[in-house]
Amino acid sequence: MFRKAAVTTVSDGSYLQGQANGKLLSMDSSQPAQEGKVVLKKKVTLLRGISIIIGTIIGAGIFISPKGILKNTGSVGMSLTVWTVCGILSLFGALCYAELGTCIKKSGGHYTYILEAFGPLPAFVRVWVELLIIRPAATAVISLAFGRYILEPFFMQCEIPELAIKLITAVGITLVMVLNSTSVSWSARIQIFLTFCKLVAILIIIVPGVIQLIKGETQHFKNAFAGNDASVMGLPLAFYSGMYAYSGWFYLNFVTEEVENPEKNIPLAICISMIIVTVGYVLTNVAYFTTISAGELLLSKAVAVTFAERLMGNFSLAVPVFVALSCFGSMNGGIFAVSRMFFVASREGHLPEILSMIHVRKHTPLPAVIVLHPLTMIMLFNGDLYSLLNFLSFARWLFIGLVVAGLIYLRYKRPDMPRPFKVPLFIPALFSFTCLFMVALSLYSDPVNTGIGFAITLTGVPAYYLFIVWDKKPRWFRKLLGK
Repeated sequence: MFRKAAVTTVSDGSYLQGQANGKLLSMDSSQPAQEGKVVLKKKVTLLRGISIIIGTIIGAGIFISPKGILKNTGSVGMSLTVWTVCGILSLFGALCYAELGTCIKKSGGHYTYILEAFGPLPAFVRVWVELLIIRPAATAVISLAFGRYILEPFFMQCEIPELAIKLITAVGITLVMVLNSTSVSWSARIQIFLTFCKLVAILIIIVPGVIQLIKGETQHFKNAFAGNDASVMGLPLAFYSGMYAYSGWFYLNFVTEEVENPEKNIPLAICISMIIVTVGYVLTNVAYFTTISAGELLLSKAVAVTFAERLMGNFSLAVPVFVALSCFGSMNGGIFAVSRMFFVASREGHLPEILSMIHVRKHTPLPAVIVLHPLTMIMLFNGDLYSLLNFLSFARWLFIGLVVAGLIYLRYKRPDMPRPFKVPLFIPALFSFTCLFMVALSLYSDPVNTGIGFAITLTGVPAYYLFIVWDKKPRWFRKLLGK
């Protein structure tokens, strides 16, 4: 691993490393803070933690196209069942991360927990794939949805030009990067506001739906489990879509060191958020079916817009704005959290050391935030984003399953580790099995794309030995890496 220098400033004196020898002074450390030491401050309260989780989970999908589950289940009743079960399974995974976040009080999420349980090689592979492919592509995809729906009210009668979408998307990405580089407090406050907007948008759908039920509009729920029979592969694919819709519950664990009273606030934030999201998702889908039949939902390009047009008239014009705000919240929450993974990986010597530097006045991990900007722009204007996400969607569940399996392993490897919050062992066992089942399913149902993704992931192994293990690097190579 790279040996970090003692606490230093870069040429303009704007940034300081977290701590001598590459170890940032942990927030729960008993070591006294030295004069001039710069650390990330504990600014994530319970409310901000809830907003990070809810604001990152709820993106455009629930408003635009929740038809993947309906298509693969074949009936209204089974689709609502899958939405509920996926919410419960996601809560199980979130509870496992709550235990990990309270016993390993380090930021970094997946990366940190894999490093603690299984060592540096799999942890490096995780952060390698996240930095180069997954995060830039995922950010570009959700940002494109933001760009499209923020322009929707201005192009009601015609098709939106693709270049205009990409340009406004680039502005949105840059704005999020600047926000996260400038102030932790302001990015958290805006996340709270955007989360409030998302919940208002969901209520705008749920409340008219409840009114429709009171009026007796239940024709689409009659024989709810009748319809096209789901295929043997259909139900697993429906669960895959549902779990993807709920993904994001793990992001608070990326900023553990910045959470106030993590032993209490991490489990509370996770439980409150998952209950709100699960109830919101299920009731939103129920509301759709009070007005839209299963066949119409499958044909709709934007279900929330179709629903609003039928019940609210001109007010439906507000739906694209809410969708855009929802996407912006997912962008902001994702970048806020994942930048901490890069920050911690740099601190551990797995990424160039500049990424573990903190702005001396703003107390933000500015280099770890802005490193995503050029990569995301490349993806936005040149990359085949959806193919990349298809290639690597299995990698997310593989590593999440590995993390939760690591929780079980740590129970036996380190039984004396303090665990302020502890889940029954069947929860991580069931959830890790679910994740590994989805990985196996993707290998079976789409071996070509999954095989390509697996090959891309494996490039992290030679990269680990080249950049981390190999000690006899040329001087120019070491300077390039920031050694």
